[in-house]
Amino acid sequence: MDPDGLRLAPLAAWMSDHGLGIDASAPLRADLLAGGRSNISYRLSDGAGGEWVLRRPPLGHILPSAHDMGREFRVLTGLHSVGFPVPRPVAECTDVDVIGAQFMLMDFVDGRVIDSADRASHLAPEEASAISGALVDALADLHAINPAAAGLETLGRPDGYLARQVGRWTKQWELTRTRDLADIDVLAAALASQVDDVPAMPGSIVHGDFRIDNTILAADAPVVRAVLDWEMSTLGDPISDLAVMLVYWTDAGDTLRSAVPVAQHITDQPGFWTRAELVARYADHSGRSLDHLDFCAALACFKLAVIMESILARSLQGQQLGTGASEVDAMRKSTEALTVLGLRVLDEGAIVGLGS
Repeated sequence: MDPDGLRLAPLAAWMSDHGLGIDASAPLRADLLAGGRSNISYRLSDGAGGEWVLRRPPLGHILPSAHDMGREFRVLTGLHSVGFPVPRPVAECTDVDVIGAQFMLMDFVDGRVIDSADRASHLAPEEASAISGALVDALADLHAINPAAAGLETLGRPDGYLARQVGRWTKQWELTRTRDLADIDVLAAALASQVDDVPAMPGSIVHGDFRIDNTILAADAPVVRAVLDWEMSTLGDPISDLAVMLVYWTDAGDTLRSAVPVAQHITDQPGFWTRAELVARYADHSGRSLDHLDFCAALACFKLAVIMESILARSLQGQQLGTGASEVDAMRKSTEALTVLGLRVLDEGAIVGLGS
């Protein structure tokens, strides 16, 4: 039986027709990779040693402009060409008749994904500290890449990026909301009123969803082997990427952040750096001004609140793979918690507000 979101026989035929070295003598196997709540990832194997990862859009409710497989494939191609750690892109398919949606294939990268508090708890404090540094350095290295060198100079428009982000996520809240939530309207209005006062900064390639469980680490060293999930990447303000990383990070004593069921309690384990230490390392490694970090952190809370609401909408429709019914209430509460975090960041600053 085909897994949800795939048609294995036509997929195997398509891979064979496109010279991907698949062994047609054995059935193609697909295993849903855990953790993805947006684009869906499957690990494919052909029984003869061939392994790939297939990425396709989510089932059901999809926000406009999101989940563009061609865009993600293009970004991987460009970053792989300049040596940034990403999976090697293999092929893309725009023919929706093959599996029911557009998709892309990339190499399977072996290594460690630290995607739970339990896995993080087995790290020695010294290794957790080294991983913290490797993650923030990888982010700064991404922002140092010349987009033209990677063939990505037309990926987006850095000028006016933050204002467009405020407008985009405000619009997408209206499209995806499942209920009224007064606080998020207050947060959106506050961001809209302040964005024109944020100084313009040199743009860069931005990931859009950078966090520890979107990376693959070497099996035996604190080295980033691959950064995953590039569906929201563009050219924009690099500090917005740092802000997203800070919102997903956890410090000991966090309360509201603990209500967000993504990367929960991973980085509050012994040895991991605090948010303040991440910020200091990024500033030192990148040399960039962080004067508008507080605004970007509040915007990150707003953006992630809308994304959580979109996942909630798909869950209510029964179209969110890998999410059980018990998580529906958690998604609802995470939108509310992120909204309150955003308001507190505007009042108290990123480091204090995110620790609420």
